[in-house]
Amino acid sequence: MKVLLIGSGGREHALAWKIAQSPQLTKLFAAPGNPGIAEHAELVSLNVEDHAAVVAFCREHSIDFVVVGPEAPLVAGLADDLRAAGFATFGPSKGAAQLEGSKGFTKDLCARYDIPTGAYQRFKSAEPAKAYIREQGAPIVIKADGLAAGKGVTVAMTEAEALAAVDDCFDGAFGAAGAEVVVEAFLDGEEASFFCLSDGKTALALATAQDHKRVGDGDTGPNTGGMGAYSPAPVMTNEMVQRTMREIIEPTITGMAKDGNPFSGVFFAGLMITKKGPELIEYNVRFGDPECQVLVMRLKSDLLPILHATATGTLDQVTAEWRDDPALTVVLASKGYPAAYDKNTPIAFIPQESEDAKVFHAGTALKDGQLVATGGRVLNVTAFGGTVSEAQARAYELVDAVKWENGFCRRDIGWQAVARENG
Repeated sequence: MKVLLIGSGGREHALAWKIAQSPQLTKLFAAPGNPGIAEHAELVSLNVEDHAAVVAFCREHSIDFVVVGPEAPLVAGLADDLRAAGFATFGPSKGAAQLEGSKGFTKDLCARYDIPTGAYQRFKSAEPAKAYIREQGAPIVIKADGLAAGKGVTVAMTEAEALAAVDDCFDGAFGAAGAEVVVEAFLDGEEASFFCLSDGKTALALATAQDHKRVGDGDTGPNTGGMGAYSPAPVMTNEMVQRTMREIIEPTITGMAKDGNPFSGVFFAGLMITKKGPELIEYNVRFGDPECQVLVMRLKSDLLPILHATATGTLDQVTAEWRDDPALTVVLASKGYPAAYDKNTPIAFIPQESEDAKVFHAGTALKDGQLVATGGRVLNVTAFGGTVSEAQARAYELVDAVKWENGFCRRDIGWQAVARENG
């Protein structure tokens, strides 16, 4: 199979690394890719916003299969245009990608199909939103409706913080994403990420993970795109996985098909495990970043035929096998992230990968032969262990071997699982 992978982040490096191991692969292209992805794929300087150019490339190179990594091209309808041109494509249609593209769309779907989620209201202007917040009190959650690269969510512990978050959205802090705001109830519990493939009819549960959204140790500071993750998440017991499938995923698949937007791709359900059970915080329609990095490390099966079966409606013919050992990833980010940070700072050294450890590139580039950090989240240092504590120790050993003066990370990734292990 000749495969084109769309994207340039840590998630795409993880996907490229895993796809490159497939005996079914003849050639892997990546657009635009990054220096880490270049170890596994031929990089192509395509503008992925130009759908006609992507289709033309696929025709010219007789591409058999396209894997779309990030959410923005999916929300923009790239998968529709590729499928219309006859290319098997992994990723949902523009209509189905609204699950991530609009927080309000997802909340309305939950309301229609009795999917457990926090109570909510949608607002197109600041004053009614503020009146609702004053009525409900804090803690409360404010979300920009559209895509905001993981940053449009404020978990406000005080009323003042909530009101300020509403102003941020309507004052343009998140661009067009903040033109509408969803205000929803604060859910108390432990967060988990659940991944499941769907070809529109069949569902294949993948693995669970736990992400660390806040920038600082002890889950303090502003939300980020994710500062680290580990898999599996102990809070997601077999019973909790079955309930999530039954109460959240299956009604979503049925509801989306009924509403004329059948879902083909990966569901990334952000969950809160409350006293009532699993409740949906949000859906993403692509693999998580940095969760994808720990998922691919644990996946024993060949990823390529699983993704292809999802895209071609034959998901009932494949299975996914997992390593029992936990994997953990630590995000090395540019100092200042998630606020302003310096770009193009030199990365002097990255340790070599081993069988149980790998550094994925998330925001890097080569400038005059020198590896530099170009993004907020730059490297994903990922390792295995017999326990989460072991995986954590290995990952931080690797982190300390990286030579990059402008980098920082949280030092407590996996803390909830480590606390469980230590009783």
